[in-house]
Amino acid sequence: MNTSTIKPRDAMASEVWFDEHMMHVRLLDGREISVPVEWFPKLRTATNKQRSEWRLIGKGVGIHWDEIDEDISISALLKA
Repeated sequence: MNTSTIKPRDAMASEVWFDEHMMHVRLLDGREISVPVEWFPKLRTATNKQRSEWRLIGKGVGIHWDEIDEDISISALLKA
């Protein structure tokens, strides 16, 4: 049997969205990660508009918010 293991460093994001307490990230392979916004002080205090103005960096290995100067790597989210 041949199995494939996806390493955290190989995971890439395709979409980011928020609800009242959580940040959700969809990965290119279809998985979804949800983490508390509370973990990220800059995101916690950001407005909904600021949170929605994200961009992928490194073809999806990370997420960046210009206005609040925040970067989050997908591999770090997977290790949390």
